[in-house]
Amino acid sequence: MREVITDTLVIGGGASGMAAAVECVERGCRTILVEREESIGGVLNQCIHNGFGLHVFKEELTGPEYAQLFKSQIHQKGVEIQPDLFVVNIDPKRREVVTMGKGGCVVYRPRALIMTTGARERPFSSLRIPGTRPAGIYTAGVAQRFVNLYNRLPGDRAFILGSGDIGLIMARRLTLEGMKVLGVAELMPHPGGLARNIAQCLDDFDIPLRLSTSVVEVRGRERLEGITLAKFDPVTLQRIPGTEERVDCDTLILSVGLLPQNELIESFVETEPVNRGVKVDSFMRTTHLWIFAAGNNVAIYDLVDFVTLDGKIAGQSAARMVRDGFLPEKRIPLARSEQIGTLIPSFCCVEGQPFTIYFRSKKTMKKARVSIGPGIFETVRLGIKPSEMVDIPFTVKHFGKLKQLGLTKIEVSIKEVP
Repeated sequence: MREVITDTLVIGGGASGMAAAVECVERGCRTILVEREESIGGVLNQCIHNGFGLHVFKEELTGPEYAQLFKSQIHQKGVEIQPDLFVVNIDPKRREVVTMGKGGCVVYRPRALIMTTGARERPFSSLRIPGTRPAGIYTAGVAQRFVNLYNRLPGDRAFILGSGDIGLIMARRLTLEGMKVLGVAELMPHPGGLARNIAQCLDDFDIPLRLSTSVVEVRGRERLEGITLAKFDPVTLQRIPGTEERVDCDTLILSVGLLPQNELIESFVETEPVNRGVKVDSFMRTTHLWIFAAGNNVAIYDLVDFVTLDGKIAGQSAARMVRDGFLPEKRIPLARSEQIGTLIPSFCCVEGQPFTIYFRSKKTMKKARVSIGPGIFETVRLGIKPSEMVDIPFTVKHFGKLKQLGLTKIEVSIKEVP
């Protein structure tokens, strides 16, 4: 067993991990980036469609192009990359990270740890759909990997369950590669993906989107032979009897949500039940003050650019803690109103730096008033959708108002207005 002492250790080589590592090394920290795959880049490596980078790089890029820009920075600046390495345990008291790879066991002892482990796809077993368990059922990410990295089609006739962005993009991709995509079913009364993906991936290819609809049965023995669809009440989400419809297909693609991956730390850091990730403050610091987190293991973001920007903050904050030995600890919680789902961060550091509040509305609103406070500021936003995050800058001016008001918590609320 070998021991390595380092300033900062980043676990996860996706967009947020790469961004965090670059920020750390730019501030003079010895930084090691651990990745379980053979190369860094994360899911970006298989996302060959464009639409990335408009916020961070001010240009539209494909996933591999976006990743390559960070890979170049990482190599130029001297981040130490440890690929094909699995983390098997994190001991918060001893501040050690135990890893296992081809070279055996290595124990890292970082002064600051940054968790950027991302998210995993919700599996078919969690849906509890009755029927057999034949071949031909894939998550959207696995299907994407088959097609884009291994040049293999998963079948001939596909149906997609769930209208998340990966599923929408795969509807277009499979169509372009010659498969027949019969439709997309979404349990909720509204789409789960971005509006641009609905237009570009479904409407442009005449692929029907069936809202308030889901799969209630799968058929087939060795290979999937078909599915049964049914309508659901948009309010109660209860199945409507007599609405069943059989669809013959050999492939079912699941785009039914992502789950933050925090198995390594969730036993000793506080988690956020609505976000389903770890709680972080405006420094992207968890409730263990030497552990930071950023990206989809904090909450499921809609844009990789937002993931990257929070990764940058995590890297800057971790480097500052290593350099100064501490970060300001006084922080107050952020509280959500009834109409808000995902909310990031969970705490605001009173002596902190400007940051961005991200949240999702629970319902579609043509025009909405967003309030931060009470009494800090209000703004009006148009076209609010549950599938798209709202980002609100919290500036130096707002910190001044926060101190003047002496608030013990910051309430984030949204209300539809005429």
